Amino acid sequence: MGIGESGRRSSGPLGDRSAKESDMKIIVSGSLAYDRIMDFPGYFSDHILPEKIHALSITFQVNGVQEKFGGTAGNIAYALTQLGERPVISATIGKDYQRYFEWLEKNGIGTEGIRIIEEEWTAGAYITTDKADNQITGFNPGAMRHSSRLDFDALDPRDTLVIVSPGNLDDMVNYPRTCKERGIDYIFDPGQSLPMWEARDLIRSIEGARILIVNDYEQGLIMSKTGLNKRALLALPKAVITTLGGEGSRIATPKGELGIPVITATEVKDPTGAGDSYRGGLICGLTHGKGIVQSAHMGSVCASFAVECYGTQEYRFSTEEFNRRLSEHEGQQWMAAADLLD
Repeated sequence: MGIGESGRRSSGPLGDRSAKESDMKIIVSGSLAYDRIMDFPGYFSDHILPEKIHALSITFQVNGVQEKFGGTAGNIAYALTQLGERPVISATIGKDYQRYFEWLEKNGIGTEGIRIIEEEWTAGAYITTDKADNQITGFNPGAMRHSSRLDFDALDPRDTLVIVSPGNLDDMVNYPRTCKERGIDYIFDPGQSLPMWEARDLIRSIEGARILIVNDYEQGLIMSKTGLNKRALLALPKAVITTLGGEGSRIATPKGELGIPVITATEVKDPTGAGDSYRGGLICGLTHGKGIVQSAHMGSVCASFAVECYGTQEYRFSTEEFNRRLSEHEGQQWMAAADLLD
């Protein structure tokens, strides 16, 4: 049962408002996909020869495959719904949309912002994870080749937050520009789309973002593609959050940096959706008026629940369970860092 479903108020660190949605309209731009998730019972590194990387030809025999609902927009919206929010998905989906729509409706997630592309199949991700939680992913964009056509005229800049996550590339280039033109706060999350970006467009999309959120490898790729050093990159958005897998995450602004520890899960079954669930927790905190540090802690807690289940939209938690983990691990760090980063 999610926080929005329990109907119980909590006096924990989230406060009473954790039991209901915020007053902000949350737009989640990105992809909807069917994920085919596979486990490799070994380590990729044991089978990849560095001296032969230029002529790579290898097969990994997996332990089976499971199909799950995924895509960045679906995953982030799912996390937000677990936290009591009512996000609007802006994405495309193919002619095989019926099962996904049934799933979204079952979980209280609206489909009004999703554009159906009848001549395409829904995007599909093929994700293989080894014993060290390294991943190799193949992705067929399908319906994601088309714009979601987000109606910005229906958005009030005073109470809207947009996250631009990996999806249609034209949307990812155009939506940050439109957000800036209209004074709408946005989080930029380029993720797996980075290899397709031109340096100029990438810099323009990062510049003016409320937050740039990437993993450690992606941050290095951005710096390589754009030629920016770390100081120059930090000058573009208001803040940069770098997720570090099992090492937690790091918040950086021109004022300084702060590490956010990982929240220990009871059992790690599948790390695939951890990043998107982190984003959901982060956004929930921000839309409830919390600072970036406390919001990042909320992201870590949400991610800790996600990795305990196989699939990116399988976990659930109550208000009390979420608040318990948050209070146990958060301590006073967010208050001590408030002047530095918020």
